[in-house]
Amino acid sequence: MARDTGSIVKMSRREGYALHPKAHKALVKRTSMPGQGAGNRRPAKASQYSLQLREKQKVKRLYGLLEKQFSNLMKEATKREGQSGANLLQFLEQRADNAVYRAGFAPSRRAARQLMTHGHFMLNGTRVDIPSIRLKAGDTLIVRPHSLQTEYFKKLDDVSPAPADIPAWLKVNRKKFEVTVASLPTRDDAELEINEQLIVEYYSR
Repeated sequence: MARDTGSIVKMSRREGYALHPKAHKALVKRTSMPGQGAGNRRPAKASQYSLQLREKQKVKRLYGLLEKQFSNLMKEATKREGQSGANLLQFLEQRADNAVYRAGFAPSRRAARQLMTHGHFMLNGTRVDIPSIRLKAGDTLIVRPHSLQTEYFKKLDDVSPAPADIPAWLKVNRKKFEVTVASLPTRDDAELEINEQLIVEYYSR
């Protein structure tokens, strides 16, 4: 399965945004873009196109999608009734790997994607290994009984402590290793720092 395996810290420095929990400290230490001599460059005034491109790249990398996947999702969001940007973010939040991350069963979206790819979860009683599968209201993800015997899930509280702010659209039963989609996510459930209008403008060129 195709995926972006580049350094998430370098990507975070390029976008000026922590795309992964471990990137927060790196951004505090080094705020310049990656590359030799980057810290000595004089920042140029960004064009509107540059702003649009960087926002698209930021969100694409935040959710771990490749360009074709992201572009196809934007096309679908545009065709759907409502605001295209809000639709896009809703689609991204509905991804199974994102739900696993949001529910606190993985310390990052990359880790959640790996858990999904390895088939550690069942969706409505059926084993799934597709991270991009889109969840709908009423769906339930639960860790497979066999997977509960692995060291990862035995030490889940150490590897991935329960988050303090689980979104309202998810209902999590950590003791049962279960997460239920109570409702569809809204724009407010995605990161507030995202400017989805810039992404819409990028694809509207």
